[in-house]
Amino acid sequence: MPQIQVDEISKSFYISKRKKGLKGALKGLFNRESMEIKALDKLSFSVEKGEILGYLGPNGAGKSTTLKILSGILSPDSGNCMVQGRIPWKDRINHVKHIGVVFGQRTQLWWDLPVIESFDLLQSIYSIPKDRYQENRDSLTDLLDLEPFLFTPVRQLSLGQRMRCEIAASMLHDPSILFLDEPTIGLDALSKVTLRNIIKKLNREYQVTVILTTHDMDDIEALCSRILVIGKGAILFNGSIEALRKQLDSKRRILIETEENIEQVYHPKATLLSSKGNRFELTFSPREISAAKLVGDLMKTYSLKDIIMENPPIEEIIAQLYLGQKVKP
Repeated sequence: MPQIQVDEISKSFYISKRKKGLKGALKGLFNRESMEIKALDKLSFSVEKGEILGYLGPNGAGKSTTLKILSGILSPDSGNCMVQGRIPWKDRINHVKHIGVVFGQRTQLWWDLPVIESFDLLQSIYSIPKDRYQENRDSLTDLLDLEPFLFTPVRQLSLGQRMRCEIAASMLHDPSILFLDEPTIGLDALSKVTLRNIIKKLNREYQVTVILTTHDMDDIEALCSRILVIGKGAILFNGSIEALRKQLDSKRRILIETEENIEQVYHPKATLLSSKGNRFELTFSPREISAAKLVGDLMKTYSLKDIIMENPPIEEIIAQLYLGQKVKP
């Protein structure tokens, strides 16, 4: 049985419409019009224990709304979902004891307190037994390398340090599911790599199921075994990155370097993108010719010094999916 099961959940919000100018404002006081925004439209999916699921979509697609329903903050208008046998919004107090949530632009730590005191407060909030709390705190401190700034006020931490503390705070009560909403937003390259490694370790060593929303495609490629792409409140794709590449007939790139200086490289099933000296970049469709056949043909025709095969960036794949479904990125 899946750890998370979502069945046709829908959620709408209503926003007020107001016409321009003073006259429109006055009319709005007595005759206010509203417009329905459908955040989720009969959304269904499941997540198995131990998965790292990448949850993607443009701004306004319904990602955060989904996480808020799964964490029990919101209830859907229709449909249902079960998280470890619980309906989140109906059993919220018990439910939050088993999940961890990290929002990249919000904090669960106390701004003016040292990190260790925020952890102590969370122990009281979650009623974590003292022995279990100390064991988890020490283990997470070692895993996330928090020792150098445990006694530093949160406001004095760098963004990368704070995000490591946020993840530790979300794991103190031994949750089996971790919801990460844009955890690497604003981080520098080194901090992003560090955070990705931490998420991998938590998944591997603690068997934590992770649902990750992000606009950073490097996060997705580094972490996720499966991706779920959402647009206009509905699922556009559910599967592996490789399956998405195949579904959209993504072109691949091949970079070659010839032994001798030549003016041009040609193949009837490939397109030359650029050339510089004896280096050439070509693109081709795997549906028209396999990579092995193309390389073999080029080797027969030219004396090759080096060959590099590249997949298109995942950003291009996702953008192609949005355009095909007429969803604005």
